[in-house]
Amino acid sequence: MKLIADSGSTKTDWIFFNPSGESVRVQTSGINPFFRSGEDIERELRQALLPIATKVETIYYYGAGIVNAEKASVIEQALNQLFGQAPCHVYSDLMGAARAACQHAAGIACILGTGSNACYYDGKNVIDNIPPLGFILGDEGSGAVMGRNLLGDFFKKVMPPDVRKKFEGRFQLTKDEVLNRVYRQERPNKYLAEFAVFLSEEINHPWCREFVHTNLTAFIRRNVLMLPLAKELPVNFVGSVAFHFQEVLKTVLEQDGLTPGRILKEPIDGLLAYHRH
Repeated sequence: MKLIADSGSTKTDWIFFNPSGESVRVQTSGINPFFRSGEDIERELRQALLPIATKVETIYYYGAGIVNAEKASVIEQALNQLFGQAPCHVYSDLMGAARAACQHAAGIACILGTGSNACYYDGKNVIDNIPPLGFILGDEGSGAVMGRNLLGDFFKKVMPPDVRKKFEGRFQLTKDEVLNRVYRQERPNKYLAEFAVFLSEEINHPWCREFVHTNLTAFIRRNVLMLPLAKELPVNFVGSVAFHFQEVLKTVLEQDGLTPGRILKEPIDGLLAYHRH
């Protein structure tokens, strides 16, 4: 039995699989070592994973926040506590996106979910990457940044009255509540990303569509087009934002002379295909 994990800041998808084709899927909360300790991670995974299998041959983990060896070791140690000394290969979520969407072919691989990211993948390795910088300094086009911008437009009364009325009725927010949640509580990026759902529900409204178009354009121009081979290779995506706004996304790509590639809601099935072959 082997184990694959794909973890974002919001949730983690796990697949136990064997050569005969059998598989078992589990979902846990997001495991980002920037925001959670090894002990906290181990405690949750012990309850979620050990009832399924206590022994695995190999672990392939792809996750948000894996930016250096120190962060990778947090995950590796937590998994070793559960599964002994099974070889544990820890990669960034960007490598996961690249392998899921591109498999063994060269391409541009992007993440558009709670956060955002973009890289050039040569079919084996991530060769070039534009740093995402998180939702305060970057993460253009992500759910968190769209949510942040949407809240700003709501409270500053930039939002048109009809959209504002719908938004107000849906969420019933107060300024103090939002400020407390964003600046004083954990995982503000996840909280902000929840508001992007409103945009998908109202995507046929011209203002909402233009809002999404503007945010996705910022992602493409500040990230994808900064990669030297962007106009020569297909541009592939994984993530809920890319999936739900793919019609607008394809328009943005074409306006900038880029070739749309695969758009996957979740990378986990692509990763399963990659590791089975």
